Amino acid sequence: QVQLVESGGGSVQAGGSLRLSCAVSGRASSSLYMGWFFQAPGKEREFAAAIGWSGGSTYYADSVKGRFTISRDNAKNMVYLQMNSLKPEDTAVYYCAADSRGSLTSWVVSTTTSYRYWGQGTQVTVSS
Repeated sequence: QVQLVESGGGSVQAGGSLRLSCAVSGRASSSLYMGWFFQAPGKEREFAAAIGWSGGSTYYADSVKGRFTISRDNAKNMVYLQMNSLKPEDTAVYYCAADSRGSLTSWVVSTTTSYRYWGQGTQVTVSS
């Protein structure tokens, strides 16, 4: 059973940075493609970024492109989301997600139903 544990959330001012981490256990992270999603109160869960098995392929939502960077360290079974130039509208709970099935496309990695495994989430609050 794959387990995902996020950390690194917190409160920052607009323009600041945070680095989220996702620890993978129960399976080698190299066998999983990984994604980060966020969910603001009263809204649906939205795609932020995803990364392929080896890290060679990355995908970003337009809203975070150029500000967020996803990366992975398979030797440590870790996935990261570096968030720069944060905006108040980035305030949300951020979730790490993983799966191993299928071929990666932009549509696949941006869809919540493409992921079987989810972390518990970490809160990010950006104040203006």
